[in-house]
Amino acid sequence: MNSITCRHRHCPKCQTQARQRWLAARERDLLTTDYFHVVFTVPHELNVLALDNQRLFYDLLFNASAQTLLEVAADPKHLGAEIGLISILHTWGQNLLLHPHVHCAIPAGGLSSDHSRWVRPRYPFFLPVKVLSRVFRGKFCAGLKRLYRRKRLRCAGPASTLADLKQFHRLLRRLHRQDWVVYAKPAFGGPTQVLRYLGRYTHRVAISNHRLLAFDGERVTFRWKDYAHGGKQRKMTLRGTEFLRRFFLHVLPKGFVRIRHFGFLSNRLRASRLALCRPLLATANTRTASRSSLETSSTWHCPHCGAPMMVMQRLNAAELSRCSYFDSS
Repeated sequence: MNSITCRHRHCPKCQTQARQRWLAARERDLLTTDYFHVVFTVPHELNVLALDNQRLFYDLLFNASAQTLLEVAADPKHLGAEIGLISILHTWGQNLLLHPHVHCAIPAGGLSSDHSRWVRPRYPFFLPVKVLSRVFRGKFCAGLKRLYRRKRLRCAGPASTLADLKQFHRLLRRLHRQDWVVYAKPAFGGPTQVLRYLGRYTHRVAISNHRLLAFDGERVTFRWKDYAHGGKQRKMTLRGTEFLRRFFLHVLPKGFVRIRHFGFLSNRLRASRLALCRPLLATANTRTASRSSLETSSTWHCPHCGAPMMVMQRLNAAELSRCSYFDSS
């Protein structure tokens, strides 16, 4: 007998099936290279604007983070390549309070500007985090100013003080003096690993069933990780109304797309760019494997630079004596 499902995208049970369908569709888009994980987080002082401007605020978070990665990656000082990325919006922390951030899965490298070769990253964390942080901060603040100037931001309730232009600019100046949090992990593996990673992040909801511990008719108890204290497992008990209030902070506007693709993985470019990437990446992998084979097969290293030395020709005693003659002359 088939189980009855509500098909709601914020239901933890129904999202399991949706996740499997999405992963099966994405498997054909994966490249034979490592992938990086980069996370962009906005300061908590901006949460009051996110509450009443969900669609605008989260659109800006997507676009500012993606444009930051594309712009910094295109800079020859850092990578000098056209990259692709998958961005996934999460709006919660473990305690169910508002914590908007975007997870990005990015192939390790990109297409050269003339699309003639695959460019590999020169940093262990793909791109310098401090540069990403500054560029992201600038793009997000500029986007907020633009929305405010066009009178598209709603400043009500907890954000009502920001209806005053001076207060709004004072907030942005204060945030511009802060370092915004951009987190980057080193490459976490190839296609198999990235599918496992995406499976954990793509269709998650604010809280899954296995974290719910008890409900006594009035209070809900659930398990959470306290990342401020080393990720310790703790229990939290909330009144039912407060639990629901926190959960509904993370129900997105109808039709809002929370998984997006940018760069050469965007819907418009994906098919043509992946057709370019695959042969170039195969060539780059072959060269890397050949270079690695030469390095591991060589047992001699240059005493000056430490590079592996290759045997080009073996000389007998007579030939060596002639070499000594020419060296002394």
